[in-house]
Amino acid sequence: MGVLRVLEEEDLANFSFEGLKRRIGSHPETLSRVLSRLEEQNIVERAEDGYRVTSAGREHLQVHPIDASAERMTLLKTMLPPNGNPQTVFANLRGRWFGNLRWLGNTQGGSEVVMKWVTEDGRVQLDARFTPGELTIEARLLHGRELAGAVRSAHQLLAHISRAYAPTNGRALLFEASPARLTPN
Repeated sequence: MGVLRVLEEEDLANFSFEGLKRRIGSHPETLSRVLSRLEEQNIVERAEDGYRVTSAGREHLQVHPIDASAERMTLLKTMLPPNGNPQTVFANLRGRWFGNLRWLGNTQGGSEVVMKWVTEDGRVQLDARFTPGELTIEARLLHGRELAGAVRSAHQLLAHISRAYAPTNGRALLFEASPARLTPN
């Protein structure tokens, strides 16, 4: 799969070299040459934390729907804390790697921010979709059916998102449950 196709399908505004390499299964030297050509054509530019699609690139790219064989499926959906600061969370998570998840990139539109990670083996892509008051984690199974691994990775990502929403005392805001007590009858 080509770089431009991934940029179009995912509507990526910012992305990382490592994430894109894993997402398309490209050799690093090949991807580097492709990105250099796209830079020369003013479609992408280097950014502090990877690459970003330029305004000229936005005009060149045409976002189109993904193919039906790789649709996204919702794995987790939860409410977000009303007192959390989404920009702080975004800044804490952007560009980060978690376990087998590698940062792919992000896109923003209106009141929605979507942060994307891909597994080391390139088989699963996770999208954390932040809308006002709600978080949805979706999976896109890219190569085969790795649903169990996708679910584990989604829970791992949710734990990191929860910590990013934590106040300075370190307590997670998304999970405020205490263990249930079992008492004999």
